[in-house]
Amino acid sequence: MSRSNDYKKAKRRAGAKMSFYIHSSVYITVCLLLAAINLVTTPDYFWFLWAVMGWGIGIVFHALGVFLFSGGSDLPSHLVEDEMNKIQSRRAKRES
Repeated sequence: MSRSNDYKKAKRRAGAKMSFYIHSSVYITVCLLLAAINLVTTPDYFWFLWAVMGWGIGIVFHALGVFLFSGGSDLPSHLVEDEMNKIQSRRAKRES
């Protein structure tokens, strides 16, 4: 892999991490705001927890995509390289 490709990959991953950090910050801010509104208006029922849980599921999947499965995006290029190698080896066998 060339240095240019490494830079592009690193830039893409850094952007994904930054996107997650922004998403998490907005999530925390909005959840705190919803909790405050909930406690002021209807303290007997914690309805803000529904938003916290629903959005929390999205945060978890976003985190998994950024931190756990970020290397998986190279899988198609590896499959293409494997297929190219197979085609080239078959062609070499036919030509010899």
